[in-house]
Amino acid sequence: MTSHLIKIESTPDLVDQVYRSLLDAISEGSLAPGSRVMQEDIAERLAVSRQPVLQALRLLKKDGFVMDAPGRGVLVAPLDVAWLVQIYQVRGALDALAARLAARARCPLDPRLISQGRAAARSNKVKAMMAADAQFHAAIYTASGNPLIAQSAQLHWHHIRRAMGAVLQVSTMRESIWDEHEAIARAIGSGDEDAAETLIRQHDEDASRNLASLLSSALNQPAPSANITSPPRSTPQTHGDTR
Repeated sequence: MTSHLIKIESTPDLVDQVYRSLLDAISEGSLAPGSRVMQEDIAERLAVSRQPVLQALRLLKKDGFVMDAPGRGVLVAPLDVAWLVQIYQVRGALDALAARLAARARCPLDPRLISQGRAAARSNKVKAMMAADAQFHAAIYTASGNPLIAQSAQLHWHHIRRAMGAVLQVSTMRESIWDEHEAIARAIGSGDEDAAETLIRQHDEDASRNLASLLSSALNQPAPSANITSPPRSTPQTHGDTR
């Protein structure tokens, strides 16, 4: 697959812009797992000097999105289904806490989140579907009133987004996912803490199971068992329900 990177302007946060451009390409699949990434090539395509590219690649390596390659350059790190399941375990705990706190505050979510999400699911546009899902969950984190939840979730979101991107290349986001989102939003708005927590836990468990199954099939890997052991940390590991 040919990668599509958009040229960016030179600004004080140039490293961050290069990082985000490369991360978008990795997450959306235009830089596929195993692709070799060359500093000079990226610098030319983004119309920047090699220094911010080098720094951005170092950050991507630290975050587990690229890894050392034989010879020159780096490789886009492989997707790891077991690692994805573990990330979803953490996300499920954070989402459950956020939903309970948001319901306790009876904080209504903007109904446009649901309508926009349904429209994105019908569009079958990968980037729009991922953005809609991220916005819905971010709204719950904000409604919780605890900024540490969003900060913690953000650590893992890009890995989830990358897995979602890989699956959505060969599948679609079920519109029924937004029925689940709407039920969660309704429980939060009505102040039903138990229902909000239960619904979002089930939502995340279904998401993890469905996406792991689809991703395993796409990668020709066996689906992980319920008992997952942590992958070796010497090799950068990476990693979204199709929701």
